[in-house]
Amino acid sequence: MPAFTPLPARSVVLSLVLGSGADGLSAAQLAAAARHLGINPATVRVALTRAVAADELVRDGARYRLGPRLVGRRDRQDAHEVVAPWDGTWEMTVVVTTGRPSGDRAALRSRLVDARLGELREGVWMRPANLRRDAVDPPSPDVRTFLTTPHQGSAGLAASLWDLPGWADETERVLAALTTTSEPGPRLAVAAHLVRHLARDPLLPDELEPPGWPSADARDAYARYLAELQAVVTE
Repeated sequence: MPAFTPLPARSVVLSLVLGSGADGLSAAQLAAAARHLGINPATVRVALTRAVAADELVRDGARYRLGPRLVGRRDRQDAHEVVAPWDGTWEMTVVVTTGRPSGDRAALRSRLVDARLGELREGVWMRPANLRRDAVDPPSPDVRTFLTTPHQGSAGLAASLWDLPGWADETERVLAALTTTSEPGPRLAVAAHLVRHLARDPLLPDELEPPGWPSADARDAYARYLAELQAVVTE
């Protein structure tokens, strides 16, 4: 099984604060957790200084919390994961502008992928309408959004929008690594990979999930890891 790349100190610090909730963590808690993960406290202090300078963290007295940019990203991620009962309709987002700079096109594509839409063809993105959110958040003048019902089977449409077998195989690989990795530093790297991978879960309604779909198992495993990490931080 390929090794997972260890996280740099700054990413470790951000992962720890992200998992701590709204209260954040003190410098002493971060240093203690970093020692558990095999990172020198002096390196943590440098990472904290750089994270604050980059607005990734804010210092509030003796504690560090996520900065506004990362709070917004976390909140958008959380909003995208509120699954609602599905009535068979689909979101459709159509890109209606042309001639945009490549950077703007790439940024819009990234937003659509982050919104868990799949690309049916160039400029046409879809997903089952089972998330309690706007199709694209925030709204963009570059797109128009619709609700639609496909005449063909929805399961086949979902299979054409995402590589479902590939996502499931990678999920099983990461879960196996999380189970077999015991060293704290490498274990954090596996968990970080898992949360990034979960951000690409299409969050299908139950009716469209392939047999044995591992999404729920992966989320449960990540929640258990967060509880494990929180226990280390608060010792």
